[in-house]
Amino acid sequence: MKKPQIVIDTSVVIAALRSRQGAAYKLFTLVDSEKFETNIAVPLILEYEDVAKRLVGEIALTARDIDNVLDYLCAVANHRTIFYLWRPFLKDPKDDMVLELAVTSASTYIVTYNQRNFAGAEQFGIRVVTPKEFLQMLGVLR
Repeated sequence: MKKPQIVIDTSVVIAALRSRQGAAYKLFTLVDSEKFETNIAVPLILEYEDVAKRLVGEIALTARDIDNVLDYLCAVANHRTIFYLWRPFLKDPKDDMVLELAVTSASTYIVTYNQRNFAGAEQFGIRVVTPKEFLQMLGVLR
């Protein structure tokens, strides 16, 4: 069976960096597993970095720790190029980037805590789910 292709929204990355509890962190512990494949693009990694580094001083991670996490994600994820050909589609241009990456990578899922922001993604055959829902579908979480 083919592994699900996913795109992880920034909201999930931030939740995973904030706490080692919960589904977002559990999802991150599995990014290099055989259960699914994660897809990234340069603009999304830059967004992760921008938002995550604003948390330095509020969370237990340093800027270097964040760099290490993002470097690891870059090492294990599929790298894609997005071209911004059909924007705007969603209300937020940053969400459009995530949707376009999902379409380009033929992802089945966008994993996010902001499901309402991706209304319309289903037109592209993409399901928008929370980390908990995705892990439940994988049978990793009850």
